[in-house]
Amino acid sequence: MGDIKLFSLHNDSVKELEGQAVAIEKSLQKILEKHLEAFLGVRFLSSEYSTGKKHAGRIDTLGIDENHAPVIIEYKRSVNENVINQGLFYLDWLLDHKAEFELMVMKKFGAEASDNIDWSSPRLLCIAGGFTKYDEHAVQQINRNIELYQYKHYEDGYLLLDLVNATTTQPVQITGSSPSNSTKPNKYKTVSEFIEQASTELTDRYELIKAYMTALGDDVQVKTLKNYIAFKRIKNFACVEVHPGSGKILLYLKVNPEKVELEPGFSRDVRNIGHFGTGDLEIVITKDEDIEKAKHYIDWSYDNS
Repeated sequence: MGDIKLFSLHNDSVKELEGQAVAIEKSLQKILEKHLEAFLGVRFLSSEYSTGKKHAGRIDTLGIDENHAPVIIEYKRSVNENVINQGLFYLDWLLDHKAEFELMVMKKFGAEASDNIDWSSPRLLCIAGGFTKYDEHAVQQINRNIELYQYKHYEDGYLLLDLVNATTTQPVQITGSSPSNSTKPNKYKTVSEFIEQASTELTDRYELIKAYMTALGDDVQVKTLKNYIAFKRIKNFACVEVHPGSGKILLYLKVNPEKVELEPGFSRDVRNIGHFGTGDLEIVITKDEDIEKAKHYIDWSYDNS
């Protein structure tokens, strides 16, 4: 990863802002937790969560993301701390205590949020002032959803979060003692089933959209969920549904519909309309020309996510 430099431009002068990668103190953890959704697209559940006498640990931060996946966040407070291994230990603990997590979600966000938890792809987020090349190599060898975030604290209250490395595994069925939603029948066909049933024309169109979005940057991650496919950086920037029956591909983007000239049949404000995934602007793709028109809005959503 290259060194990021931040500059302040004022009239004809240029000043480099000095970023500090100081040890993460409790006060900074509290700031991140207070604004967790703004920083990482994660809803906060608990801080310093005890794993009980047997495991004798404390999870720094517990949350649930915008795709309903459980999230563990661990902060590296010292150079010698192996935050990745520690996080993996807690991730295994979490998968053995699904009922405990589901109850926590139900108490804070309600029964529907608890029922919708996606146990197929829990995430581990490690935040530190810096990582070694060995850390970055190690996460690539581990078949888990692990993200490394480097932070720097600047003068005038600026905080930089940089996604250094991310590994994304294919969703898997995870067994456990809890009657989680992975064992419940899904009344809708999954997006994977829809893609399998789609015509060659529709599949090719989806692949064009996918290729465009993954080429936007090396930080783009693709996550296939039950009802949609999420394209994300730190947070989702596009959620995609494929509908072979109508021959449509629906994109849900994080673009303010009030700043868009809506076109009937192509773009729609869905802020007050229920839909899968995240995003306030719906784009309907029915022909190749629509993909070209959609690229501007995809770029906009990507740049702001």
